Amino acid sequence: MVERFIVVGMDDSQRPWFAPEVMDAIRGHRVFSGGRRLYESVRVLLPEDHVWIPIAAPLSDVFEAYEGYDGEMVVFASGDPLFFGFANTLRRVLPDARLEVYPSFNCLQVLAHRAVLPYQDMRVVSLTGRPWHELDAALIGGEGMIGVLTDTVHSPAAIAKRMLRFGFSDYVMWVGERLGNEVCERVSRLSLEEAMNGVFDSPNCVILHGCAPRSSWGMGIADDLFEGLVGRPRMITKAAVRVLTLAALELRWRSCLWDIGFCTGSVSIEARLLYPRLRVVGFELRSECGPLLERNAVRFHAPGIQSFITDFVDADVDALRDEEGRVVCRPDAIFVGGHGGRLRELMVKAFACLLEGGVMVFNCVDPASVSDVRIRCDSEEVFCSTASELGMELCSPVCVAVDDYHPIRILKARKQGKGSGI
Repeated sequence: MVERFIVVGMDDSQRPWFAPEVMDAIRGHRVFSGGRRLYESVRVLLPEDHVWIPIAAPLSDVFEAYEGYDGEMVVFASGDPLFFGFANTLRRVLPDARLEVYPSFNCLQVLAHRAVLPYQDMRVVSLTGRPWHELDAALIGGEGMIGVLTDTVHSPAAIAKRMLRFGFSDYVMWVGERLGNEVCERVSRLSLEEAMNGVFDSPNCVILHGCAPRSSWGMGIADDLFEGLVGRPRMITKAAVRVLTLAALELRWRSCLWDIGFCTGSVSIEARLLYPRLRVVGFELRSECGPLLERNAVRFHAPGIQSFITDFVDADVDALRDEEGRVVCRPDAIFVGGHGGRLRELMVKAFACLLEGGVMVFNCVDPASVSDVRIRCDSEEVFCSTASELGMELCSPVCVAVDDYHPIRILKARKQGKGSGI
């Protein structure tokens, strides 16, 4: 197995220049590795008897090929190999190997230089083989400059289309294509409308420059700002109750929230706006709530909420995939907004998915406030007894009354295990 890697960063130039120590390394080695595009640029510099190991998917094949060689190897990588680059992969897969890195400018630095944009405050997001989540979080957070590493799925056109869909229109987009290539390099400053219809050569990267419509809603978005369910406008987790519910879910310390029975999406949307890095997954039985959540998410500039129209109790959650085909993340916070009379079954299933130390929160009408025994329900008793059966720690309930509505009791239970204390 190779014990030492000399990792050399380079741009897209067809006539690459390397420092003298790098040229010495090239002349003194026989085994090299890198992408096909980089090979076309450097092969005239390599010894006649060189061996080239292509870096291409699947990477398991690449590392299997590395096992056939001992000593040292020179690896060529794009830009700065430690900036979302192959040197990080080497450190992860071969932690005992020694690395010597000779970086070049990464593509976002080059694009900032071409555009003469000071970039010390730029928020960097990689969409290369990754979901939209980090870009969504940067936009929701109102970042003024966002550098984006793209791929063929998350292209400049796709980025612009998504931004316009959710109302992030106060940006211009700089696109850098084939940066460093003497013939093919192109740098463009575009409106999002122009970028949405553009065709761009690969590899490319993007800098978004402007100002997002940072959330001005504050905590506790007014109920009447949400589009409601037709015929049932009062069917929403009321603002005051919503704020206390979000507090009970301890979302500052959580990575993924499941909102079961999302209806209008008020809890999901406000959680997404308050905690942009939080992943939010919603489940709802009523088909009309899917488009309703989408419209409310667009209204409040809250991209990235993954929703499923299904009966949660009967759904095969292991088979669910997000919009890009990835397995849905497991929750460390669950809000039960509706249960269709199957609260115990729902809790048992949700508990199996909940990570250790995670919390489950459920709101119900305070039974003491309901004089008509015909409409009283035993949901608080079911929640508490089921949580106890599952070995969960029951937390002290909170009771809140809003206007002329029945008082609501906010119930909370914690799954024992790692991270169970705050």
